[in-house]
Amino acid sequence: MKLNLLNRITINSQQCGGRPCVRGMRIRVSDVLNLLANNLTVEQILDEMPDIEAEDIFACLQFAAMKFNHPMVLAA
Repeated sequence: MKLNLLNRITINSQQCGGRPCVRGMRIRVSDVLNLLANNLTVEQILDEMPDIEAEDIFACLQFAAMKFNHPMVLAA
């Protein structure tokens, strides 16, 4: 996997409420993740969103994995 995939994810406080997006476009990481969660294949997502590339989808997954890779503290 390319290490520079995360460079494809941008955060701009003036765009999409500061939510992470794909390469400065108004395609949010959460939009791509929701499509994957609803069983769309990479090919189907690329057909649905012709402005993104397969590497963008993998960058969204890598970004999500990075964000959730921390311990959670639970109240007893």
